[in-house]
Amino acid sequence: MGKKKRTEVAPGFVSKASLSTVRVSPRKARLVANLIRGAQVGNALDLLGNCDKKTAPLVKKLLMSAVSSAKLQSSVDIDELYVKSIWVDEGSILYRFMPRAHGRATKIRKRSSSITLHLDEVGAR
Repeated sequence: MGKKKRTEVAPGFVSKASLSTVRVSPRKARLVANLIRGAQVGNALDLLGNCDKKTAPLVKKLLMSAVSSAKLQSSVDIDELYVKSIWVDEGSILYRFMPRAHGRATKIRKRSSSITLHLDEVGAR
């Protein structure tokens, strides 16, 4: 097997972008990811612009990064791109402790997420 050229596009999608260690819980991030899954890029950007969730600006920036990457890597029409897949995985957890009654302590879990996004062309469905 030879080395893959940087300009070569992997089969199955045109562009990929990922964001790791985002300080938002995966459960809350999945709400925003489910909004744009399968949507065309223009519609997805409109949805994210009007969404009031904390994750929406982060996913919007991630989507713009994937679009920019698609523009640089291959000769693809930007208007024909759609969100092929987006998923949210659990990242690392920061454990903190809160003092409680009778000398006890309980864990506080500060969760983080990893978000991955794949774009593809509409004609390639």
